[in-house]
Amino acid sequence: MTGDDDMKTTTTTFAAVALAGVTALTLSACGGTSAASDTSDTTTAAGFPEVLRLGAIPAENSTDLAAGYEPIIAMLEEETGATVEVSQASDYAGVIEGLIADKVDIAFLGSFAYVIATHNDAAITPLGAVIEEKGAEPGYYSLGITQGDNADIDGLEDFEGRSVCFVDPGSTSGFLYPSSGLIDAGVIESGTEKDLAAGVQPVFAGGHDASALAVAAGDCEAGFAMQSMVEETLPAAGDLAEGDLKEVWKSPKISGSLFVGNDALGEENIATLTELITEKANSEYLLSQGFCDGECLLTDEDAWGFAPAADADYDGTREVCTLTKSDKCEG
Repeated sequence: MTGDDDMKTTTTTFAAVALAGVTALTLSACGGTSAASDTSDTTTAAGFPEVLRLGAIPAENSTDLAAGYEPIIAMLEEETGATVEVSQASDYAGVIEGLIADKVDIAFLGSFAYVIATHNDAAITPLGAVIEEKGAEPGYYSLGITQGDNADIDGLEDFEGRSVCFVDPGSTSGFLYPSSGLIDAGVIESGTEKDLAAGVQPVFAGGHDASALAVAAGDCEAGFAMQSMVEETLPAAGDLAEGDLKEVWKSPKISGSLFVGNDALGEENIATLTELITEKANSEYLLSQGFCDGECLLTDEDAWGFAPAADADYDGTREVCTLTKSDKCEG
């Protein structure tokens, strides 16, 4: 995805984005009843609602989104007896609003989106955070990038006044931490829309892949994207070749993306989901049980599985939120 037609401008407030996102979420998930808001007494033998809604946003395209969740969905359906429906929103705000409105039961969120959700009083519990390898600690990095042959940009200080691709207003590695980096570099005074626009020409590309590819194509002079997307996912897919991009900045370690459960499901179900995500939502188990064949693509990240996570793990992201004074942190 490259070009102006695939990008969103930065004038949209969080509230407006949230409204559009939850509308998209509702439309994409029509045909079922939300488990969290279902007032019926119909449950599975395992005590779960008959339908569980999983909220997610596309990382590359709808096909990849479905493929990335299929093994986990199949495992959850077998273990809970419920039908798991993927509710696809256009952005993080849509998933957050779905959680707040009890239209989503399980969601996969970035660190920043999780902080926004809890700041806006979403009643959710961490189920597990992404890890790349068995036994690893959750966490990942954001990269600042430009074209491989761009000799005018060698660091974030060179982003000033230039067109810069971000991912999404609710993206941790595609917006929040990059904003903090730009503040440290003296390019912007804060992460508010006004200060951001005063320092750079911001463009929201909509996905980590879209941001990286837009930079490679020259549609943005510089940009930000998740490290694994730039170094692994896109090169492996043949979408980026060596030398297409130059990395000019790397963020501090970011708390890992995570699955969360809507507390409306009840304590017992949340405890069961936590156990399933941390013990069975991994490539080793899913392959052994035939939920995937040859290779397990988990969510939109290069992941082995999930490790236990707690709310306090995301205090670092909250601190960056405070530092940047981002409008999005206020909800």
